Amino acid sequence: MIGVGDMVLIEPLSEDTFIENLKKRFDHNEIYTYIGSVVISMNPYKSLPIYTAEKVEEYRNRNFYELSPHIKFVMSYVAAVCGKGQEVNKVKEQLLQSNPVLEGESSTSSVFVPITLSIYLLEKSRVVKQPRGERNFHIFYQLLSGASDDTLKKLKLDRDFSKYNYLSLDSATVNGLDDAASFRTVRNAMQIVGFMEDEVQSILELVAAVLKLGNIEFKPESRCNGFDESRIKDKNDLKEMCELLGIEQSVLERAFSFRTVEAKMEKVSTSLNVAQAQTKTHKKVMGVLDIYGFEIFEDNSFEQFIINYCNEKLQQIFIELTLREEQEEYIREGIEWTNIEYFNNAIICDLIENNKNGILAMLDEECLRPGTVTDETFLDKLNTVCAEHQHFESRQSKNSKFLTDHSLPHNCFRIQHYAGKVLYRVEGFVDKNNDLLYRDLSQAMYKANHSLIKILFPEGNPAKVNLKRPPTAGFQFRASVGTLMKNLLTKNPNYIRCIKPNDKKAAHIFTDSLVCHQARYLGLMENVRVRRAGYAFRQPYEPCLERYKMLCKQTWPHWKGPAREGVEVLLKNLQVRAEDFAYGRSKIFIRNPRTLFFLEEKRRQCLEDLATLIQKIYRGWKCRTHFLLLKKSQVVVAAWYRRFAQQKKYQNIRSSALVLQSFIRGWKARKLLRELKHKKRCEEAVTTISAYWHGTQVRREYRKFFRANAGKKIYDFTIQRIMQKYFMGLKKTMPSMSPVDKSWPARPYGFLDGMHQELRRIFHLWRCKKYRSQFTEEKKATYEEKLAASELFKDKKALYPSSVGQPFKGDYVEITKNPKYQKLNSLVEDKVLLADVVSKINRANGKGAPRIFLLTKKSFVLADQKTGQVKASVPLLDLSSVSVSTQSDGFFALKLKEGSTSAAKGDFLLSSDRLIEIITKLHRIGAASADRNQINIDISDEFLVQFKQDKVCVKFIQGTPKNGNGVACKRKNNRLLEVSVPSP
Repeated sequence: MIGVGDMVLIEPLSEDTFIENLKKRFDHNEIYTYIGSVVISMNPYKSLPIYTAEKVEEYRNRNFYELSPHIKFVMSYVAAVCGKGQEVNKVKEQLLQSNPVLEGESSTSSVFVPITLSIYLLEKSRVVKQPRGERNFHIFYQLLSGASDDTLKKLKLDRDFSKYNYLSLDSATVNGLDDAASFRTVRNAMQIVGFMEDEVQSILELVAAVLKLGNIEFKPESRCNGFDESRIKDKNDLKEMCELLGIEQSVLERAFSFRTVEAKMEKVSTSLNVAQAQTKTHKKVMGVLDIYGFEIFEDNSFEQFIINYCNEKLQQIFIELTLREEQEEYIREGIEWTNIEYFNNAIICDLIENNKNGILAMLDEECLRPGTVTDETFLDKLNTVCAEHQHFESRQSKNSKFLTDHSLPHNCFRIQHYAGKVLYRVEGFVDKNNDLLYRDLSQAMYKANHSLIKILFPEGNPAKVNLKRPPTAGFQFRASVGTLMKNLLTKNPNYIRCIKPNDKKAAHIFTDSLVCHQARYLGLMENVRVRRAGYAFRQPYEPCLERYKMLCKQTWPHWKGPAREGVEVLLKNLQVRAEDFAYGRSKIFIRNPRTLFFLEEKRRQCLEDLATLIQKIYRGWKCRTHFLLLKKSQVVVAAWYRRFAQQKKYQNIRSSALVLQSFIRGWKARKLLRELKHKKRCEEAVTTISAYWHGTQVRREYRKFFRANAGKKIYDFTIQRIMQKYFMGLKKTMPSMSPVDKSWPARPYGFLDGMHQELRRIFHLWRCKKYRSQFTEEKKATYEEKLAASELFKDKKALYPSSVGQPFKGDYVEITKNPKYQKLNSLVEDKVLLADVVSKINRANGKGAPRIFLLTKKSFVLADQKTGQVKASVPLLDLSSVSVSTQSDGFFALKLKEGSTSAAKGDFLLSSDRLIEIITKLHRIGAASADRNQINIDISDEFLVQFKQDKVCVKFIQGTPKNGNGVACKRKNNRLLEVSVPSP
């Protein structure tokens, strides 16, 4: 992970490390960061491939901390994870396509659209005036860019943006935003969502009429009675607007220029001057407020005032809900709650919304009172009522602190919000708060033949005339905010805190000061401190055990008991301090981020080890498989080759025999012919006999050669079969895998005796190795101690055989758990290797006193059993030897080096039932240490114990002495000379 994914876990916590972590993640396109369940979102000002269908599947059904921080596009995610079917697919498509329809009502590059849409404030001022660098609502630009020529002709529009006063030209086009394609998407989406074609046309006609309305200009005209009137300069736009809305031109023109006032049964019609006509025509425009956050401009008016008031309320409820969520979770889990101090901005909210002395209440009072009402009278009232308020500043107030503050103009007031001070100019506050739409305009709109216009202006119905003054904009907004707050208080909201990395709206630029300012007014550091005030990290037992179970042999690979018990075993095995975590009813709470980092580092190392193990096993399996395949192939090839070689050899022998026979027969025939020629018939008989004899000899030689070679082949074959039968029989009669099993099958033939014994030796070594490989590190250490005890005491000490079956536990008094010995345990610096109760033989009377014997790598300690008070602490460097008898008693003497610091106390004579374990551990400590000599172990029936200046001879006698403890003492002049111990 780049940086820290959850700010709660950042170490150390400061504003600098907070901003540095955001910058590091932003530079690597990690735009989302957690604060617990809150998400910080950095605007990358570029498209990132992090909202694809693959990403949805990657984050589906995954735990909170398994993947990097991310948010979900709610409608896309719901559509992705819901079921299938014709009706379901139809609803899915409608859900997805509702987003571009609602985005058309936005003026920024993106908008979050909830599934259930509640409008709390319409940003009507954006239609007629846009802030620098921003444009009007998207739908105006989309319509002019993407509509067909025929559609624009029907709507009486032109594609040129400059022909419409309501469209901002300096930011009409946005990089990476295709308005024409967006309009086609909106048209298609409206049809999928369920708009009929005539409804779509009605909406587009209304949008076109708004653009036409912005081009209407008024000119002054004087009357004979001295009053000024207003007239429309160019009536062409008015005519086209009336044709689009189905309104008579004269009716709408009169509504723009005259105002009718009804009082009881009388109606008075007054003309409007140019200023009045122009400032009242934009009050009924639809829009959606996109609250970026706390706003501070060069010129802040009524709009910024109510937006910042809303942000004050949101900040207040954000802290309250965060604290309440933390407190409820601690109470629910049975964890002690720690009170958290934080700045409560209720005083600022009260300054604005108080029903009696609040700024909005005084603004409404000014708007409703008779007489001359101006922005200056409103400011005077503020200066009178709010002069002493610690968050209100004005130069005209009675507070002398600001009389010389030239940064505070006379027509302005300043409020110290939680995010900083904001200067508000009062011009327009009264008019914007009145938000009046003259009844003449409502009635004129209601007379239109356009169905959508009638729905938008129900108050124009003459049958439902209401003479009451409509509520002010401030009153409506305060009521909307109150409704919003009540709604939020009943929910468990999830927060996304958005941050702009720079003012240039450019990618790859991170302005530290700007980000730091936003982090301050969003209260992000305060949110982190709230989360860290108690326990920085919490997780249910099941996913916690699943994530870290490989760190403990008892929980890996499967834990069969309850998840909480598994987590307890895991943390105990890892030796995590008890004060670093707490067990809730369903979750584990970890106080310090370092503890979590420790677990994660252990897990990372363990995963590497497991990966190495898997690779090793796989490679071994692969090599064995390859070897067996080669071996099988070699056997087949060898068999075929031997068959071929024997056939070839036989053919060569047969061919040689035939050649030999042919030569002999030829020689025989030639000789016979010669003899017949010279010796006639008698000689022929002799020749025949001779030839027969020679033939017999040849045949005998041939048989001798054949039999000699055949016997060797038969012998080799017989030996091979005997060996095969021997190995197959040995496989079936193999002894058990126990190393103490002495059995071994008998050999079938004498010539196999050497190999038979060698196989027996190899098999025993192999099963011993297999047996040792099953040992855990703890078990190996135990057997090593047992082996050391055997080397020391076997056949030397009669007590040894009874100790073989007893395991060496080390701690027999539970020194770490017993509260009685808690102080004693804290006094010992090193880890206690052995803790047991021994009997210390008194030098005066030979009686035993119980003592707690503690052994560490550096010293041994004797303490009182009842009080835990240390009686003696001796470094092992001062110990020269240990003396024991050959009998089955438990007495042993610890002899100290002469001249050492501890030697002044004299040698120690002790008795313990666990003598074998104590002396074995002493011997192993000396053998393992490089800075001390090995402790000598003296095993004999007589040994000396030196108590300061007294020398006491300990000897073994037959029978039992008369005193009750089994020890007889011999004294002279009150000096102990001899201790007699019963012999078994």
